[in-house]
Amino acid sequence: MRTSLVGFALPCIFESSRGSEDDITRIDLEIRMNVNYEATLDHKYIEFAKLLNCYLNHFPKFEKYALTQEIRKTSYEMYCLMIEAQKRYHKKTTLSNLNIKHEQLRMLVRLAYSLEYFKYNDGSKTNTEDKATHRYFALSRMIDEIGRMIGGWMKPLYF
Repeated sequence: MRTSLVGFALPCIFESSRGSEDDITRIDLEIRMNVNYEATLDHKYIEFAKLLNCYLNHFPKFEKYALTQEIRKTSYEMYCLMIEAQKRYHKKTTLSNLNIKHEQLRMLVRLAYSLEYFKYNDGSKTNTEDKATHRYFALSRMIDEIGRMIGGWMKPLYF
């Protein structure tokens, strides 16, 4: 028996003689998209967390236990809510909390940029506005992408 490309042993839907080839391909694609959607969100978040931690390590030392810690805490809470939403049957409340944490993270990163903490390199301030802007926009794009994925996850529950 052949298995499908889903990642675990399911009977291959191509062995069935029912339906046309286009219908079978569409069904297989839908199965793969539903299985991999949460994995894609998880992968995007992990890439974001790596970059965020790299940039937060360069923040000034006097912010180590203040804004830096709050950004990390909010980021990790967001990841915990993503895992919780993947496992719950009733996702509406968890996804609402996830959306709130996402917005809090977005605002905290914006606050760090307005306080010019992205200009710091190894705890000391530099005069490189380009690097600070690049760091902020890189994180901001990733936060936006994760937000769009969360919104797509929430859409069927609210409409």
